[in-house]
Amino acid sequence: MTTKNPNFSENMLSVEEARENILNMMFVLNTEYLPISDCLGQVLSEDISSIIHVPPWNNSAMDGFAVIANDTKRASENTPVKLTVIDSVYAGDMPSSKVSPNTAIRIMTGAPIPDGANAVVPFEQTNEIQQKANKQHLETIDILKPVKENDYIRFRGEDIKSGDNIFKKGTILRPSEIGVLATLGFKEIPVIRKPKIAIISTGNELTDLGEPIKLGKIYDANTYSIASSVEKYGGTPIIIGIAKDNEESLNDLLDKALDYDILVTSAGVSKGDYDIVKNILSQRGNIEFWSVNMKPAKPIAFGWINKSENEKLPLLGLPGNPVSAMVAFEQFVRPSILKLKGYTKLDKPSIHAILKNTIKNEDGRRMYIRVLVKKEGVDYYAEATGNQGSHVLTSMAKANGLAVCPENVLEIKSGQKIEVQMIDWHVDDL
Repeated sequence: MTTKNPNFSENMLSVEEARENILNMMFVLNTEYLPISDCLGQVLSEDISSIIHVPPWNNSAMDGFAVIANDTKRASENTPVKLTVIDSVYAGDMPSSKVSPNTAIRIMTGAPIPDGANAVVPFEQTNEIQQKANKQHLETIDILKPVKENDYIRFRGEDIKSGDNIFKKGTILRPSEIGVLATLGFKEIPVIRKPKIAIISTGNELTDLGEPIKLGKIYDANTYSIASSVEKYGGTPIIIGIAKDNEESLNDLLDKALDYDILVTSAGVSKGDYDIVKNILSQRGNIEFWSVNMKPAKPIAFGWINKSENEKLPLLGLPGNPVSAMVAFEQFVRPSILKLKGYTKLDKPSIHAILKNTIKNEDGRRMYIRVLVKKEGVDYYAEATGNQGSHVLTSMAKANGLAVCPENVLEIKSGQKIEVQMIDWHVDDL
């Protein structure tokens, strides 16, 4: 049984309230036509109807012989029916002969059914294999089992008929949907365009990758973890650069971000950060700096930068600590990207797992604990991935989920179940 948390306070903004405020400013983007090979994970912006039948003609469901079913009605292994083989037809070819009584045409899977035939006898129900083994020329074939009319025939339009509405607007394109669209001959698909996400890191201490590291400096990790997360969820990351803690540097980079759909920044949102960052953002738009009731990632900035009199660029300011930035990304940036793409289901996939470590929530905030989830028998188990400090990025690298301890719960003990938001599923986890 979980223990109620006496430190829980309702004064801070909840995760749900913060997310709702953010998503209220996100709107589905416009349509673009993409090559079908670039559409995985995209959302249809229009209904799709077929202009052809699938299959386009009656064709064979098996390798075998196209026959008249009535000719086979007395066939058995002891008293086979002998038919004359008059031709062969392969997938991609059209039949050049017609099946008449007591004749058969050798046919491959997918090949059109010849005129006159109304069934197919699979090779396994003939002496085809035996004749081939004896290197006999197929002038006749023994039918060892009767077939009924229409057996082993796939009929024109059986799967899809011309004019059928195949996919509705809003359908997410998985490999199976893309396969269907390719079957229908679509080369380009109308989809909601990918969001372009501008990324700026802030801080005098940051050094870009490839540069020599100096005393007191650190490499810029957040830009690249954020960029890869944007790509993971179907956006296009646009790395703008590192802003120094001065007005001119930040203004220059903000100018370069105005053409994109969302601006994501990291650092510069905590109480102890340079006021210049907050001041500039406030001057150029409307920025709110929140304390969200969560751990890690309590400080969050949200608002917009004015692009023009009528256009606004949504801004999400993430904390500077790497883990805090990644947790905040999952809770707020990820659903924003998905909404821009036209997704309607924005919650992260979650499971319930049995805890291997007791969790204590002494702050009264919603805790996101980095855990490794594994299946043992029929149950999932979640184990913390070491030091949970917001600066310990390796704890995130080892995790495949975020265990969620509600803000009003003081303790969840080892052996109890907890909700886990899954970050990644791997074969080894199942």
